[in-house]
Amino acid sequence: MADTGREGFFESVYDMVEQVPCGMVATYGQIAALVGAPRRARYVGYALHVNPRPGAIPCHRIVFADGRLAEGFAFGGPEAQRALLEAEGIAFLPDGRVDLAACRWPAGVA
Repeated sequence: MADTGREGFFESVYDMVEQVPCGMVATYGQIAALVGAPRRARYVGYALHVNPRPGAIPCHRIVFADGRLAEGFAFGGPEAQRALLEAEGIAFLPDGRVDLAACRWPAGVA
């Protein structure tokens, strides 16, 4: 299991998020599970909110389980997150959610 101390957990999250390829997204819960802390999706969100390396850690590629964007996206709000994702070719549904069926990173997804 991953180190769940704040520093160790955050670094595990950052390392995992850096692996999400351009043109794909992952969910907060998916990242939590991949770092060995499946019930800590909110902690993943907090870690990304205080991302120490914006641009290097692609936190814009992480979305809610239903494909919604983060209202509190720390680096410009949901409009900025959507623009970054669209620039990578991410598909959106008519209601504004990411099309997870088309764009979800398959790591750890059963």
